[in-house]
Amino acid sequence: MTIKAIKSEQDYQEAMKTVEALWSSPEGSSEADYLEVLAILIEDYEKKHFSLPDLDPIDLVKYQMEELGLSKSDVAPFFGGTNRVSEVLSGKRNLTLKMIREISRNLNIPPNLLIGT
Repeated sequence: MTIKAIKSEQDYQEAMKTVEALWSSPEGSSEADYLEVLAILIEDYEKKHFSLPDLDPIDLVKYQMEELGLSKSDVAPFFGGTNRVSEVLSGKRNLTLKMIREISRNLNIPPNLLIGT
């Protein structure tokens, strides 16, 4: 196993195939160590070449609600009531830490994507 920098799309695709092949490596094995180093190199390449636009947390919540077929009343417990849902989704109120935790857990949205509102 040779470690090399990922400099091109071809290098990236080869690294991804290697990750797939090593995915079930036993913890503590040299293959698992190689997988960990390769993952770091892949992450670095992706950050440089596949930047995502900043996502608005409220738009993300609305999108996830739509995808899951949930209404405001369905998600009200995560916000602290129906009025709070309306206030947050309309931009009149910011998400609180408690809301972020509940939304993240119940709507499967990573909390880091909800912070900053």
